Amino acid sequence: MLGATACAIITAVSAADSVPLPAWNGKKERLEMEAQGWVAGATLLTGEPSPGESQESAAAPLVVEPPLPEEMAPGPEPFPEVAEKFLPTYFTKRPDALLVDPQALLSPSDYRDRLGFLNYHASDSSIDLFVYLLGGSQEIPSAVRHEEIPERLFSEGRPAVIVYYYLGAPQRSVVLLSPSLMESVSAAEQHRALESAVMQALEQTNPAAQVEKFLVQMSIRIYWMERLFDAEPTASAGLLATLPVTVGEKRAAAKAAKRVWLEEGVRRVAVPGALCLFAFVSLWGLRNWLVRRARHYFPEFEVEPRLGGDHAAGIGAVISFASAAVPPASQRDQVPDYLRRA
Repeated sequence: MLGATACAIITAVSAADSVPLPAWNGKKERLEMEAQGWVAGATLLTGEPSPGESQESAAAPLVVEPPLPEEMAPGPEPFPEVAEKFLPTYFTKRPDALLVDPQALLSPSDYRDRLGFLNYHASDSSIDLFVYLLGGSQEIPSAVRHEEIPERLFSEGRPAVIVYYYLGAPQRSVVLLSPSLMESVSAAEQHRALESAVMQALEQTNPAAQVEKFLVQMSIRIYWMERLFDAEPTASAGLLATLPVTVGEKRAAAKAAKRVWLEEGVRRVAVPGALCLFAFVSLWGLRNWLVRRARHYFPEFEVEPRLGGDHAAGIGAVISFASAAVPPASQRDQVPDYLRRA
């Protein structure tokens, strides 16, 4: 009984304090309010009541407190910088090799393969491709000013394309040109070359395979840079629109694909071929050694002794006597003369 009375009292107090919901008289009233400028939901957006809406029925604007500093998520941690001991090898002088990897990020075999591809490209093109290998989670120190490296180290000699490649993160790669190429190759063409190379690299998941795809595609794009570099400076701006893009790209891609196919074929066949050759030479040498050391023995047959000797001459050489009393002539077998020996 006491519980029921308490519930009734609470219900009555709540009903007295609550604001009654506005009554809606149908479509006619809604059309009249819209004619006076009323917009559904305007109170939630602006906090001001629309015309035709009472101040009491207008809802208070929603206030959102800004997050506290300790509630905000921390920003991404900065990438660690390249160790100072490697900086002289990277940025002191023009590299002696087309692939710069003082940190040994690639395995020795992968490094030789990629360097071989770059050397082959240099022998087939008038533009060199220099690649600086960095860790995917590394950063070049700001004090190095790597953007000035082309002008400082590549002002003389053959024109070159310089790539800062982050192993495992090809999307972070940076492409720079030597001063001799800057006038012929536009920034848009540089961006297209980098974008296409990155897209090819991201098709692979292995970091070493990504480097291979990146270099092959970049060598194809350097083919176009070479065409632009060889053209007259006044005509280089519109040269891309007049070049046979499809035929040229197919030819360059075929050359690059052929180089990669030959390298892969040699690498795939080299070890099994060497093992087979070694096995063949070993077996041939073993056979010759066995033949030279071979010894042949003739069998010995049991022969009946004749006249006290181990061996006899044959028919007619052995004479035996059946009786000592009878003359030998009468004991001789009578055989034709042609069977007698002289």
